[in-house]
Amino acid sequence: MTRRYVGSLLIGVLVGLAFGIFLGWEQFPVEYTNSSMEALAPRYQEQYTVMVAEGYQVDRDKNAALARLQVLGKSNVFDYVQALTEQYISQSNVPAISTMVALAEAMGRLTPVMEIYRLTPVPTPLPQFANP
Repeated sequence: MTRRYVGSLLIGVLVGLAFGIFLGWEQFPVEYTNSSMEALAPRYQEQYTVMVAEGYQVDRDKNAALARLQVLGKSNVFDYVQALTEQYISQSNVPAISTMVALAEAMGRLTPVMEIYRLTPVPTPLPQFANP
């Protein structure tokens, strides 16, 4: 008789758990709206920073890039950009390095580690004239 109660209790707990998970995940999931950029996980903050750096390479507007990064709530945006750029260099995150170096340079944070990744304009050769 106790076996019957234990079996019924176990089935009831499993059915209740399944029903609760279904309601929590499918019918009434948590929806976040109007969250601040500070609430983003660090990984997504880094991705956002790279996107801002890519935008800087297009428009070359240092003040706009700074304003876009200030929404992350970092105490010092300049230190943050420098540290993230050096982190990408140390991790060999090749796709993001040149854009981050360009942004760090615009913010006055070009370090010796970043120098080799700096985009420098290639001089155009002068035309050669034939000697008369």
